[in-house]
Amino acid sequence: MSYQPSHRPATNSTLAIVSLVFGILAWCVLPFVGALVAIVCGHMARADIRRASVDAPIEGDGLAIAGLVLGYVQVLSGVAVVAFILAMLFTGLGWVTW
Repeated sequence: MSYQPSHRPATNSTLAIVSLVFGILAWCVLPFVGALVAIVCGHMARADIRRASVDAPIEGDGLAIAGLVLGYVQVLSGVAVVAFILAMLFTGLGWVTW
């Protein structure tokens, strides 16, 4: 008699993979849109992974977290750059006087 597992093997979450890919693209090609897609897909993937049953497990939590981190850091750095530029424009510190 051979042992048969009672559940099927775990699969990777497609949303987690999409989150990671768009998190990387946010730093290379699509700065704002890629970050938003990475954040939304990352949260959706983590929710799906948490809701998965023991009989049909879903893996990829690390991929989703990586996509979330890349997306959030991209958004925060973009906001910091815009705030810095606006501060320089409104305070006049960015202009050189001759």
